[in-house]
Amino acid sequence: MQHLLVRLGRLAGVVGVAICLVAGVARVLGHFYLGGFSAAALLQGGMGLVLVGCFLLLLALQPRD
Repeated sequence: MQHLLVRLGRLAGVVGVAICLVAGVARVLGHFYLGGFSAAALLQGGMGLVLVGCFLLLLALQPRD
């Protein structure tokens, strides 16, 4: 279970950072929309994935009885 939480946490974090980077670069280049979604919504979604990844990694670090 620990290994699954760590892998899911890392995956969610990496995907979240990638989405944030894509949204940030698109917004700097002047694009407001990407694939039907606003750049701000993609940025918020990426931040949410990073947050989920952090929670999963913290859950994996929690000692079990």
